Amino acid sequence: MWIAIIAALLTVSASGILYISFRAANFSFVKRLSGGRRWLGRLACFVFFSALLAVLWLTMNMWNALVCMVHLILFWLIGDMIALIYRKAASRPKKKYIAGAVSAALCVLYLAVGWFLAHHVFVVSYRFESEKLDGNVRIVQITDSHVGATFHADGFLEHIKEINEYKPDAVVVTGDFVDDDTTREDMIGSCDALGELETKYGVYFIYGNHDKGYYSEAAKGWTNAELRERLLENGVILLEDSSVLVDGRFYIVGRQDRSEEQRGSSRLTAGEIMEDVDRSKFVLMLDHQPYDFDAEAEAGADLVLCGHTHGGQFIPITHVGEWTGENCLRYGHERRENTDFIVSSGISNWTFKFKTGCHSEFVVIDITGK
Repeated sequence: MWIAIIAALLTVSASGILYISFRAANFSFVKRLSGGRRWLGRLACFVFFSALLAVLWLTMNMWNALVCMVHLILFWLIGDMIALIYRKAASRPKKKYIAGAVSAALCVLYLAVGWFLAHHVFVVSYRFESEKLDGNVRIVQITDSHVGATFHADGFLEHIKEINEYKPDAVVVTGDFVDDDTTREDMIGSCDALGELETKYGVYFIYGNHDKGYYSEAAKGWTNAELRERLLENGVILLEDSSVLVDGRFYIVGRQDRSEEQRGSSRLTAGEIMEDVDRSKFVLMLDHQPYDFDAEAEAGADLVLCGHTHGGQFIPITHVGEWTGENCLRYGHERRENTDFIVSSGISNWTFKFKTGCHSEFVVIDITGK
């Protein structure tokens, strides 16, 4: 699938560069520099945009370079269409070509906003009440840090310091903590950063689909066993289809990720994992992918925390996961029966350095008991 996606993006980019090169050759300054020779102007523009793609590829990565170029092409195409419709409707002759310049400027502004939304971490708060909880509790959720995408271990530590200011009773990490592209140094440093969290009841961790990686361990430069060991050394509690009764007041239940089934393994159903849980107490369930809502509601979880979706990532593909049935919810809060679900857009991003349909965040949840 990914090969097909990459091939499609490269095809769109190549044909799109030809299109915007032909259109950019209509700029007055290009005509002057090329001495009125249209072929030379088009060639110069093609070389320029090809070089721009190469620079973006080298300074960021392939994915982000293609994201920038595809956005530029789409903005340019839409700008040309609007200009054409306007001229036809107003019966005005074409004078100077400005649609391309305006489109390029708007694209740069749009991507700048997307960069800010990906790199600036917002704080999103939720409040719930439950008669099943004795007293109050504050939970902070971190998800989809994909360390190395928008920050490294030192940047992650700064976010940890900010989280400490909220004085959480417990912190939950709901998957995709690291990625194949996370360096060994960043993996170690980020695990150590989790050890700096100041909580009453500890830090709880579940795996996402990226934590165990898709590359070989040799290619990553670190092993899954080393990740596990470093987390445990920093006092992190790993939940793998298991539950913990916290302070005798509430449960934290952590599910294996759905990707385990794709790796030839398996995971317990929501009902099976709840068999040994006292449902008269408040149950907080952690599940990386927001895919199994009905089963989790039927199993009796009170609150389920998920990540994975990155909030939909980009406009206009924001809701594709919901349309295809891969995600029950893209972002935010939903209630089914007696169960509340929260899907966070994540504190970072997978490889992409832009978010245009959402923002980066960590989540603060206050639950008021009887």
